[in-house]
Amino acid sequence: RPFKGEPRGAVDIPKKVWAGKGKKIRQPGALGEGMAIKVVAFNGSPRANGNTHQALQVVLDELAREGIGTELIDIGREDIKPCRACGSCGKNRDGRCVITEDRMNEHIQRIMEAQGVIIGSPVYFGNMTAQTKAFADRAFYVAKGNGDMFRRKVGAAVAVNRRAGALDTFDEINKLFLISQMIVPGSSYWNTVTALRPGDLAKDEEGLRTLRTLGQNMAWLLKRLE
Repeated sequence: RPFKGEPRGAVDIPKKVWAGKGKKIRQPGALGEGMAIKVVAFNGSPRANGNTHQALQVVLDELAREGIGTELIDIGREDIKPCRACGSCGKNRDGRCVITEDRMNEHIQRIMEAQGVIIGSPVYFGNMTAQTKAFADRAFYVAKGNGDMFRRKVGAAVAVNRRAGALDTFDEINKLFLISQMIVPGSSYWNTVTALRPGDLAKDEEGLRTLRTLGQNMAWLLKRLE
């Protein structure tokens, strides 16, 4: 239990969670009338248009073919502060992190507005990048502290490695989704790709098939949940 004194079992999502002045965060669940399905992807690589960015784009292209709105955000090039473990998000219960020197509250808002979330990271020393970890700790700690506000959204992980560590990274990201009561779709293999240099992604044919299948399965699931 991440917050001391939090009751055991499921926690009700607050009836009103605000993203700032006049900006109400959408609650998880059914889409509003006339609203389109949207998936937001976060790239934890500090390399511009690198293999992780391209891998996420492969998944998003499949979603777009199914008429689903997509957005790709390169968080790996941002100066995201680490979580201070102050617990203020759980005390304030306003759906926000008290650290305001970066864009984390904007990213949390993006997740709340979407029905699906993809987090991608290259493997650094056997696990996700420091940028991905800082993003994940902050976003998911806020969500847990506000009654599991990512509950029943669809989440998918993508990991890119040179030789090893992709499954550990894939597993760590999925743990975030599962502890947050999110729904995780599968693919024809684990969502990992082998690549190092620019353009290496195109050489991993099985990895590309896995990413495309993930996008197709995610689209299918999102439409069923709608």
